[in-house]
Amino acid sequence: MRGHQAAGLRKLPILKNRNARDRFLPFQRGVTVKVEFLTQFTDLGLAEPILKAIQSEGYTDPTPIQSEAIPALMAGRDVLGTAQTGTGKTAAFTLPILDAIAKSKGRAQGKSCTALILAPTRELALQIAESVKTYGRVTRPSVVVVMGGVKPGNQIRTMKPGVDVLIATPGRLLDHMQTGAINLGSVKTVILDEADQMMDLGFLPAIRRILAATPSARQTALFSATMPKPIRALAHDFLTNPVQISVAAVARPIEQITQSVQFLDRPQKLERLVRVLSVPEMTSGIVFTRTKRGADRVAQRLVKANLAADAIHGNKSQNQRQRALDAFKKGKVNILVATDIAARGIDIDGVSHVVNFELPNVPESYVHRIGRTARAGNTGIAVAFCDDEEKPLLKDIERLIGYRLAVTNEDGVEQHPSKPFTEEPRGPAPVKKSRPRGGRNRSFAPRAEGQGGERSQSPRPQSQGQGKAHGQGKPQQSQRSAKPAHAASSGNDNAAPQRFGKSKFKPSQGGKPGQPRRPHSGGPNRRSA
Repeated sequence: MRGHQAAGLRKLPILKNRNARDRFLPFQRGVTVKVEFLTQFTDLGLAEPILKAIQSEGYTDPTPIQSEAIPALMAGRDVLGTAQTGTGKTAAFTLPILDAIAKSKGRAQGKSCTALILAPTRELALQIAESVKTYGRVTRPSVVVVMGGVKPGNQIRTMKPGVDVLIATPGRLLDHMQTGAINLGSVKTVILDEADQMMDLGFLPAIRRILAATPSARQTALFSATMPKPIRALAHDFLTNPVQISVAAVARPIEQITQSVQFLDRPQKLERLVRVLSVPEMTSGIVFTRTKRGADRVAQRLVKANLAADAIHGNKSQNQRQRALDAFKKGKVNILVATDIAARGIDIDGVSHVVNFELPNVPESYVHRIGRTARAGNTGIAVAFCDDEEKPLLKDIERLIGYRLAVTNEDGVEQHPSKPFTEEPRGPAPVKKSRPRGGRNRSFAPRAEGQGGERSQSPRPQSQGQGKAHGQGKPQQSQRSAKPAHAASSGNDNAAPQRFGKSKFKPSQGGKPGQPRRPHSGGPNRRSA
């Protein structure tokens, strides 16, 4: 194992005959570890049953986040890990947990657990549970998923004897804690996966209450694809002298994804989407929308075009969402239309295309969306649709990732290559619409006698020569603004003017019933034509 020594980095010694726990050195507080490990899973000191499960999955070399996080967690350290999506963060914390359970002789107390893993969404919780069962097929740890959308009775029964690994969403876990169905007195390790999303979604108060119910001597790790500075400050409250691991630039998509953007009007998006997803090289794709109703509308249009598609969003029950995911994984449908609920942590192999039908409001969400393709070293294609209203969102995304997306036409042919980000406007210039002439507040010059009445009380100034040309020395009073004789004598300015037919207003004084009364020109109730 070899490390690089540079500014802010610490070189690790070459220790071949000692396990990972012994060879992991303590790090200074606040130091970010960026060490390149040239190793294999067999060099990490994992238990033999865990290695057998890893080898049966065909894995031999750990990813950078796994090479750094696994030794740190096996050494009992708190970890703050940042890595690109799709680089194996789940295995980075799952393998050390399974190793500790395999080497431990104890068992969690009733209604409690040894390891607690918190996830922001139900889909991610189920995905983590599947990974734990896959890597623990030899040791067979007890695993329970606690989440909303399903009846709580079965969760309460399975938690009663105590379990090895509890995977939960914060809301449902708090419900069980309040009823006494779950206590966290036996927790030794707490993992917060996609920690920034949980905090962004408003789960921070729930996370604080959950962590307060765990022993103070617990081991805590936070993993996420992005770690903004405010989130990092909040995460620091949860950790004790953490080892900060960053294996890639924050919020940078992996290089195996071919990204592009197509500029078009909003009404053209549905037909363009059908065209993009109908190419022969599209084997399976995920389409992201901003709204739940939009996801249903897009899925219906794709089905109408004879494309096998289904939608997944928060308005659907957990069983409906799980059936849609299972159908997509098994190839029964090859297009999944989703909101950002599926943008994080859903590890589905073989996704060739990701289409941003609508750009996300949060730039980081773009990175998570397109991270559903090009997983496990494969390549993928990410296409973004952008209308005039979404150009500011596109600019925020390009500012975050540091470069401008390549522009393609409706056939996918590149028109403008990708280049470093600049602040100049993006896309074709908007077409300026001609301004209609006239209008309510338009002023007109006075007309000569016999050319009709005037429509405004603001005549344009005239030169002396123009006044003589009309044969008058002053502008004439328009017929429309002339005051009736009875209006001048009545003193009533509140009567409505007659516009169509006879007036239904009865004059307050003077005049005859049914006779129209008009306010003084320039009066307080003057109405524009």
